Amino acid sequence: MQTNILEYLEASAPRFPEKVAFSNGQEDMTFRQVSGQARAIGSGLLALGGAREPVVVFMERHPRMVTAFFGVVYAGCFYVPIDGEMPAFRVEMIFRQLNPRFVICDERTREQARSLAPEGAQVLCYERLAESAADDAALAQVRREALDTDPIYIVFTSGSTGVPKGVAACHRSVLDYIEHLDEILGVTEDTVFGNQTPLYFDACLKELYSTIRCGCTTYLIPRQLFSFPVKLVEYLNACQINTVCWVVSALTMISGFKVLEKHIPEYFHTVAFGSEVFPIRQFRLWRAALPHARFINLYGPTEATGMSCWYEVDREFEEGDVLPIGRPFPNTGLLLLTEDDRPAAPGEPGEICLRGTCLTLGYYGDFQRTSEVFVQNPLNRAYPELIYRTGDIGKYNDRGELVFLTRKDNQIKHMGHRIELGEIEAVASAGEGVRGVCCLYEKEKKKLILCCEGECEASGLAQYLRSKLPSYMIPNRIISVDALPRTPNGKLDRRALAAQVIG
Repeated sequence: MQTNILEYLEASAPRFPEKVAFSNGQEDMTFRQVSGQARAIGSGLLALGGAREPVVVFMERHPRMVTAFFGVVYAGCFYVPIDGEMPAFRVEMIFRQLNPRFVICDERTREQARSLAPEGAQVLCYERLAESAADDAALAQVRREALDTDPIYIVFTSGSTGVPKGVAACHRSVLDYIEHLDEILGVTEDTVFGNQTPLYFDACLKELYSTIRCGCTTYLIPRQLFSFPVKLVEYLNACQINTVCWVVSALTMISGFKVLEKHIPEYFHTVAFGSEVFPIRQFRLWRAALPHARFINLYGPTEATGMSCWYEVDREFEEGDVLPIGRPFPNTGLLLLTEDDRPAAPGEPGEICLRGTCLTLGYYGDFQRTSEVFVQNPLNRAYPELIYRTGDIGKYNDRGELVFLTRKDNQIKHMGHRIELGEIEAVASAGEGVRGVCCLYEKEKKKLILCCEGECEASGLAQYLRSKLPSYMIPNRIISVDALPRTPNGKLDRRALAAQVIG
């Protein structure tokens, strides 16, 4: 039985030594190079006294950054990815929470790492660390003492209080996740991934670990291309990328600007997406452009090691419909609980809760916030069993498929009615010329505000909404914006939009 993610790399490197494992389109690293340099980095950290502790990897988005992750794990430590484009105040808060002894940087991030790292931390240059002699005996000793419940990484999410939360995951949850994900996506050695997400999010796990497990290739797509959809598609075709796992907004940016009418990602055969609801109008454009591709909707929180549910689109959907998130991954338990902690009936909304090996270890150094959402299963009174309360609201449709409705904190009481802001957004997204929408609620004035991105007129959209929604769900204001704000991961940034619109 596999107990360590490095076993993937150790199996693939001898099989595909000269095959490109990771590339940014300009610089490649083969499996042999990744394996050799990762072992060298692990040995270098061990020589410095690194052991079972967080090691910050503060580098530019490059195959070397991925290799540094594996090197940290070889030392029996757990990596914490940080990007040079993250705001300095956020990096400082992360450093304060971790107080790491070691920070790995590259030439580009060295000065920034030195200025932000805590006093006493050793800032280590990747290039020098990768030249360390591999200490096979020391690495073997680390492996003998390792457990599959040992941490592998910490990724920081945005906390509701503004303080980042560091989610710590272990080998067992990642192994379980990747093996089931590869089966669902059909990943083989011929797969060519196009990575869209920053490497400091857990979303990149899909490409990084599937690559070393299956011996395939991942391209780290340059971020700037996501502002130029035609050039992005040209890049996808030049690299012969055939599989993507993107946030929805990255896909709708291409379809929303009508790029698919003339430029098609011709090698795509598997399109997985998640993190947001895919507007049906935009989804249908993709399906028409790629009629033979598989489209897979993924759902899951960082606290459950990435994606936990999946649905492969197997029928036609009309405008106003919502794509299901389907069923849980194998070995993942899903509970849909009402406010009084009973199982939701078919069609009844409930909070999505998860159980099983998918659960991470919790929030690093924060037992209080961990205990608030990693709780005892209320349906199990016989023995300790943790579940994770996602804060997401879903329901089962008339086909028995799970459908995401909204976030728990996006449920409001307006004009005496309980309203899901996501329901308004789902209807508005089908409006003529709409590329993206976000519905906000101004509590003090008790008003619904709909922000719309695209070539749409407020009066026309309002008329369309009046024909589709009850009066109490009609927005009081419709605001056209050039572009909805996005997080670095590409997801809609509701907090930033509310600050702009409401203040």
